[in-house]
Amino acid sequence: MSTNLLTLLPELILTLTAVLVMLLEPLLAAGASRKPLGWLAILGSVGSGVAALYQLRAVHALGPLTGFYGTIQVDAFSIFFHLLIASIVVTTLLASLDYFPPDQVSHAGEYFALVLFGATGMMFMTSSVELLMVFIGLEISSISTYILAGFRKGRATASESALKYFLLGSFATAFFLYGIALCFGATGSTAIAAIGAGMAVTKTPLFGWLAVGMVLIGLGFKVSAAPFHVWTPDVYQGAPAPVVGLMSTAPKAAAFAVLLRFLFEAAPTDRHHWAPLIAILAVASMTIGNLGALLQSDAKRLLAYSSIAHAGYLLVAFTAPEPLAVSAACFYTAAYAAMNVGAFVVLTQLSGFSERLRTIDDLTGLALRRPGLSAFMAFFLLSLIGIPFTGGFFGKFYVFSAAVRSGYTWLAIVGLANSGLACFYYLRLLTALYARPTADTVGDSPTPRGISVPAGLALIATAAATLLLGILPNRILSLTQRAAPATVAQCPMQR
Repeated sequence: MSTNLLTLLPELILTLTAVLVMLLEPLLAAGASRKPLGWLAILGSVGSGVAALYQLRAVHALGPLTGFYGTIQVDAFSIFFHLLIASIVVTTLLASLDYFPPDQVSHAGEYFALVLFGATGMMFMTSSVELLMVFIGLEISSISTYILAGFRKGRATASESALKYFLLGSFATAFFLYGIALCFGATGSTAIAAIGAGMAVTKTPLFGWLAVGMVLIGLGFKVSAAPFHVWTPDVYQGAPAPVVGLMSTAPKAAAFAVLLRFLFEAAPTDRHHWAPLIAILAVASMTIGNLGALLQSDAKRLLAYSSIAHAGYLLVAFTAPEPLAVSAACFYTAAYAAMNVGAFVVLTQLSGFSERLRTIDDLTGLALRRPGLSAFMAFFLLSLIGIPFTGGFFGKFYVFSAAVRSGYTWLAIVGLANSGLACFYYLRLLTALYARPTADTVGDSPTPRGISVPAGLALIATAAATLLLGILPNRILSLTQRAAPATVAQCPMQR
């Protein structure tokens, strides 16, 4: 197998599967089930994960692999995110197989293909070591998620979600492109490793600092870090619940992967400039996210503000030295993906396509009617709080420990204070699940949907991952520690 083909093997499998889904979809009758296409998409996603494991064996034997003139690099770092994104996509697709009602089933094939195309762009971002290639992956991912955000057609909130996401996303993309242009102006290259070498000797350091700021703005939108978070609550509220589970984790993971590579490889000499800026963004994200969540009665909007806060927790890791920062950030990304996707799988099964069960009042007393789903949701909420023996606890522990070791003790204290603040709204939702409903609430609340077998598998997988990350974190931590040095490995063409 050629090196070029091997470096993009997971992305190629996802692309070919998505194209096959699109080709087969018109051959099915208008009212026929699209579940076979969903299973095909799941098979392709699993295949991309297997391809990533094959890449890992090759990396262990040969070292980091580069292709397409050094613009693509496959190492332990990119493979970690490939496996994470593939896992998120498989879980999302399992939760989506029975999501569409009979009158919307004809659109399910497009949905499955768009999820795969979006995952292709996300994986491409994580293995790109050239900013223009990162931009291509970013656009592939963004265009797919713009469409998915408005997939509940005919609903005003869905149209608002897609339009707001598209407009603000395009605005953020412009900042990212300006950052690339300034990088080229300051260093004469758009390759991340070459930018790092050029930043140290550039005669226009102001261009370099502006470039870092522009890239931070562009990627800050993708991770919904404050003050670039304004789109998040409205988009999450209008988008389909399984799509929110996907877009709140996988695109963020890809954007954080790019940010790790860029800051620690392209701008290591400017760390004294960007580390305090990252700390300010982390404080703003944690505080604004948690304060905003306190005021929410809609479960999806509450989890949207929670997502902003968790972006802040993750940014705390960036203040640490490179190996420690990468390891802590990777672990937190995996833990957050497991518990947040799980929470949205529960919401998907409760409310369905119509999303009638969405407010905290609607969920009051749910444990009496659906004890199983309520138990899963309670477990994910406890992990989001950071209760011991869950993935969320060790994620925050590693992130705050990294900040303390790097001298940002005050930032860890702010993070702990915000974690305490977050308990109020997570416990408010948890208490509602197990509260005794009033007679009016029982009469007005629709009956929750039954859980499907594929969605049950998705719930078990996310709960198991959250639990294992909480009681056996060393396995995933060792993988993230091996991934850390790879972020500063230079391409052969630039050595």
